[in-house]
Amino acid sequence: MTVLDAADAVLDVLDVAGPRPDPKPPKRPLTLPRQVASTSLAILATVLLGFVLYIGLISGLHHDRAQHTAYANFRKELANATAPVGPTQPANPKKLLAVGTAVAVLQIPEIDLREVVFEGTSGSVLQKGPGHLRDTALPGQAGISEIMGRAAAYGGPFGRLSHLNPGDTFSVTTGQGASNFRVLDVRRAGDPQPAPLDIGRGRLVLATADGTPFLPSGVLRVDAGLVSPTLPTPATVLSTADLSATEQALASDPSAWIPLVLWGQALVLAAVGITWARTRWGRWQTWIVAVPVLMFFGLAVADQAARLFPNLM
Repeated sequence: MTVLDAADAVLDVLDVAGPRPDPKPPKRPLTLPRQVASTSLAILATVLLGFVLYIGLISGLHHDRAQHTAYANFRKELANATAPVGPTQPANPKKLLAVGTAVAVLQIPEIDLREVVFEGTSGSVLQKGPGHLRDTALPGQAGISEIMGRAAAYGGPFGRLSHLNPGDTFSVTTGQGASNFRVLDVRRAGDPQPAPLDIGRGRLVLATADGTPFLPSGVLRVDAGLVSPTLPTPATVLSTADLSATEQALASDPSAWIPLVLWGQALVLAAVGITWARTRWGRWQTWIVAVPVLMFFGLAVADQAARLFPNLM
């Protein structure tokens, strides 16, 4: 058999087996509108992921870092006797304390809590930790003092307040020293109010969001009576009317809209640039560059958007 005869035999076998399948047609490149749509959906998903990641994880890291720094600085102020003892600045009694100034350290062993307390109760202040309601006395002084804290976001320092029981004790340290408190009750909306406070005595109210985490349905308060000697009490210089609406329980912070819009515009510009780059680069080359950029702007947007949520959340 010659080589030609063998070749003819092979061709006959192939013909019997049937025609060879056609190769897969090449993929049609996406049109520009489809590229824009797919990129926009990916960017939206990235932003939403960034917001969930920020609220669930990164906000807690933000809180922990702020607490670590504030605790170190406040210990120095206590040692140097320069910590605040009232609503005004120690070095300049004619000026109010700056919002966000560290004023106390709250320690509740029953729920394993040790938190630096800051002046003010707006959402931005409570991102760092519990805040002192500015129209009330400092803990340990005569009168009713109130401290607010978040229940879930930014570390949720007050998330376990409901675990406290009457009779539990804890302490608060200010520039005047340590004061001890005993829990009287844990109350929610509609529960009986505590008995009127005797003149010259002190009481501390701890407040946080009640209900499902991240879905507050009201305010939970823990009333605690002062069991140590009452500390000297400076004159009151602020009233409820002097506080902004953002400092009330479960209030949001509308001032976040301006930075939110600016960061949102930056995110949109980044999205346009990424869409343009994808039409000229490969998919993976574009996303290698795009993911860090989108995560940065997404987290910046999330930080401002979080201030629009209730401050005790």
